[in-house]
Amino acid sequence: MYIFHYRAEQSLPITISEAWDFFSSPKNLAKITPPEMDFQILTSLDDREIYEGMVIDYTVKPLLGLPLRWQTEIVKVNKPFYFTDRQVKGPYKIWEHTHTYFEKENGILMTDEIKYQLPLGILGNWMNTLIVQKKIESIFAYRKAILIKMFG
Repeated sequence: MYIFHYRAEQSLPITISEAWDFFSSPKNLAKITPPEMDFQILTSLDDREIYEGMVIDYTVKPLLGLPLRWQTEIVKVNKPFYFTDRQVKGPYKIWEHTHTYFEKENGILMTDEIKYQLPLGILGNWMNTLIVQKKIESIFAYRKAILIKMFG
């Protein structure tokens, strides 16, 4: 079984603290997720800052409009430089997403690194090639475009 990797990066003309405040808030994830995915947070967050051990439940419609429950845990936090979330329950055998922010001269460089594995062995690997990889790429292409509109 293969473990797949995806990496995206984007420069934004904002401070590292602005980046942290926006991207570490789970409630902002719906704003940067394609609308057809109907991303909904089920956990009551009470505007709390993320912390290691925080568990968040969602529903999302990744394929064919079918709702799927997803639960992630924040497993690493180093404010304001990075945090990592890991799927606890959901469609993947492994899903680990690290969000990193680097200060640079005119803002920040943001990177997203995802390590994932699908269930179902060779069938899962085939599904990655046909569907999943392209879906992840399209989600991050949408995210990049919406962030340019939001932050310039």
